[in-house]
Amino acid sequence: MTGSEASPSFRLAYVPGATPAKWARIWNERLPDIPLELVQVPAADVPGMLRDGAADAGLVRLPVDRTFFSAIPLYTETTVVIVPKGHLVTAADEVSVEDLADEVVFHPLDDVLGWERPPGEPAFERPATTEDAVELVAAGVGLLVVPQSLARLHHRRDLTYRPVVDAPQSSVALAWPEERTTDLVDDFIGIVRGRTVNSTRGRGGARTPGGSQDDRTGAADARRKPAAGKATGRAGKAGTTRAGSGGSGGSRGGRGAKGAKGARTAKETKGTKRGRPRRP
Repeated sequence: MTGSEASPSFRLAYVPGATPAKWARIWNERLPDIPLELVQVPAADVPGMLRDGAADAGLVRLPVDRTFFSAIPLYTETTVVIVPKGHLVTAADEVSVEDLADEVVFHPLDDVLGWERPPGEPAFERPATTEDAVELVAAGVGLLVVPQSLARLHHRRDLTYRPVVDAPQSSVALAWPEERTTDLVDDFIGIVRGRTVNSTRGRGGARTPGGSQDDRTGAADARRKPAAGKATGRAGKAGTTRAGSGGSGGSRGGRGAKGAKGARTAKETKGTKRGRPRRP
């Protein structure tokens, strides 16, 4: 089998902390014949992977190059500080950057928060990864400020965390190269956005394989037209019935001026046809 004849598949890269499992489950239900491959990649490496075509789409941390990528922002995370259990910080429900001023705070090389001025006292050296920094926090050497999803990802029983109310935040988005917006990318966008399987903007169960978006939209319009016609027919029927009821109501409740005049006119006309004009 040649490369051009290979079965289609979809590869999704995602940053540590992102959780694509729900969307993957829906994908597998809707498109069971198209494998979905999930690849966790360091946050700094996802854009390059998408540029090189090593993945079809990715869950990335913003910002990304919007001249090359299309991106749909999904959510913004709470920023937290990871501390050992029993640390003074745990006495509060939340803290500020100023509360960390006298603490050693790690800023690993893969830090995803856009600090203008990192908080706390700098460590002797920067850990290579967030995971390494978490190990140092557990050793009681310092603290670490990260998006909440990373605190959960690297959870340990001897550590806890508290929100940092005035720290920078990290946003996660679905991104893909704009020039490579394929049908499968559209399918995944539909899943992420919560479209139903029959949505005209997604693949859906009724989409003809290989059909264009215009074809799909036209088919959807055709399906809607009978329903609209039926509704119009019902409306017309209802309108006729109401009009008739109005007339009957007029008879039951006594003729109005217009009704009486109409009756006289009809009687006069009847008399004229018999050759016996009605006297004034």
